[in-house]
Amino acid sequence: MAIPANQLETWSHQGSITGSRDTYATVKRALEAATAPYTDRNFKVFLQGSYGNDTNIHTESDVDVVIRYDGAYYYDLDALSDDEKAAYHRQYPSGVTYAYGDFKKHVQTALTSAFGNSVKPGTKAIKIEANGSRRNADVVVAFLHHRYHRFVPPWVNNFTPGMSFFNSTGNRIDNFPNQHSENLTTKHQETNSRFKPMARIFKNMRSKLVDDGLIANGIAPSYYVEGLLHNVPNPNFVADQSDTVFNILKWLTETKDRTEFLCANGMYFLLRDGSPVCWPTANGPQFINAAVNLWNNWP
Repeated sequence: MAIPANQLETWSHQGSITGSRDTYATVKRALEAATAPYTDRNFKVFLQGSYGNDTNIHTESDVDVVIRYDGAYYYDLDALSDDEKAAYHRQYPSGVTYAYGDFKKHVQTALTSAFGNSVKPGTKAIKIEANGSRRNADVVVAFLHHRYHRFVPPWVNNFTPGMSFFNSTGNRIDNFPNQHSENLTTKHQETNSRFKPMARIFKNMRSKLVDDGLIANGIAPSYYVEGLLHNVPNPNFVADQSDTVFNILKWLTETKDRTEFLCANGMYFLLRDGSPVCWPTANGPQFINAAVNLWNNWP
């Protein structure tokens, strides 16, 4: 028996907006406080994640915030020729005036000043625990990132902007949240506003699978669920939600070679092992198979 239409309709609704909005405003004020140690620096505070992309569900309460220092950047020159790399290093000799570690310490100082013991270090982000009406928040401290595609001075300087941050073990992670958000919005528009409700349905399916012990918690993070659905061709998103879920599951099941699937940002392959920005290759199919079984065996 398929999942009932009324259940899909319930799952398609966005989670709390007011609480998340107010939490973001509170965290943003703390990060932009005049007393922050970096207040004279060039930085930007913005949302990422499910709430920022309007794909949050009721069981997702965290608000994901980025504070990015724009006065310097990390770079990726892998796509350049040796001559282009040499030209780049001649034009931009290395030199750091504000270290990432210092910026992160200053951000933690600003957050602790505002939220006290609610501020905790995390693996990838500084965590702010919920208190009263304030929801949990994760603050990612980042620098700008440039992924170069061409560099032929003086006129050709072609790169994709993103952000770089370091996890608790010191590994640098490069990501592209603006492209992720923009591509989700484009997909939503191209599917007659059907993509984001469907993303929320699949996230709720994931939550039920976890609650029922059918998949482990953490197997299917929201970021990768969004990326998975972003690969599904637009004609599968039809007016009827039940038909759309069926179409998506059918297409995913029949597409045996998923190695060319991309993350929603279009900058990384979705399914790859050993990368902090890719979905482990076993986890994606595990989620797909569990979702199919949930659809086919709804109680």
